[in-house]
Amino acid sequence: MVVSDDGSSERTAPPRVALVTGASRFLGGYLVTRLAQNPDIERVIAVDAVSPSKDMLRRMGRAEFVRADIRNPLIGKVIRNAGVDTVVHASTLARPPKAGSRAAMKDMNVIGAMQLFAVCQKAPTVRKVVLRSASVVYGSTAQDPAKFTEEMSARRRPGGAYARDCIEIEGYLRGMGRRRPDIAVSILRLAPLVGPRLNATVARYLTSPLVPTILGRDARLQVLHEEDALAALERATVSGPAGTFNVAGDGVVMLSQAIRRAGRVEVPMPFSLFRNVGRALMGPVMRSYSNEQLEYFHFGCGLDTTRMRTELSFEPRWTTMQALDDFARAAGVTAIIKNEWIDAAENALLALTGTAKGER
Repeated sequence: MVVSDDGSSERTAPPRVALVTGASRFLGGYLVTRLAQNPDIERVIAVDAVSPSKDMLRRMGRAEFVRADIRNPLIGKVIRNAGVDTVVHASTLARPPKAGSRAAMKDMNVIGAMQLFAVCQKAPTVRKVVLRSASVVYGSTAQDPAKFTEEMSARRRPGGAYARDCIEIEGYLRGMGRRRPDIAVSILRLAPLVGPRLNATVARYLTSPLVPTILGRDARLQVLHEEDALAALERATVSGPAGTFNVAGDGVVMLSQAIRRAGRVEVPMPFSLFRNVGRALMGPVMRSYSNEQLEYFHFGCGLDTTRMRTELSFEPRWTTMQALDDFARAAGVTAIIKNEWIDAAENALLALTGTAKGER
């Protein structure tokens, strides 16, 4: 059983045949690589509408790649014929596909998830479904709590397309779980990802020499290292219980602090000018940001990760600060403002105020 008599989550048995969607992308591809290295898993099937790179296919080892669109009935045949017992859905798009529209993104995200979950519901062999969701479901507003728990919802319905899609997809999966209570449903709400191999939202923002910020605001950043994201998905797939889990690194870093540590130059401006002037400072990077990403840099978002530790039994290796530092080192970000300059300026200011550095 997935849930015990006292209502607590029970761990499920390791998968025999695992299927992962989104295999041509970072999380899906590298998760397949990890699962294929697990001798307890008999068979690993990687699925995507686009073929992974040759390097990724090599890394996948014994895993089998099937080129299939999850909106196509072929995915049902794959799951039934292979006797799949564990499905990991990691193919949700954060932005419209190249030369695509918002309608195409919603079709691939929401309709694709509906079709996949309908197949899982009908397949008698399926015993677990893991969804890679995101913290964008909580939105970012001035009324947000210091930390969101999994029972909370957004204070205001998020305006971004990705956030709305994630909320809908989670709802469809929970509905499937109610209709098939024998299937363990695990939802991982990942904080924004950073890491040496992943050029994601926060990374692209902090690598700009001049970083536009919103005057009077200092967003709270809580991020997740790419390796911790993969490890959390692997834990949920192999031995994790059913439930919804926030997954993030320890600690919160203020946006201004992250900018200084990356050696960038902060350029505060009114919110009304943030996108237009930001384009002049950052070029095409700012134009690519969605509404929820801009809101994140306005307010940020903090996550309560108690359940991640107590129920999922997962402990991230990198704190938020360490994850940001690791990304900056790997990216070879050259500091425009040297740390020693900041220290010298701080010491000079403390000297003027008559405060010794050790007395703070």
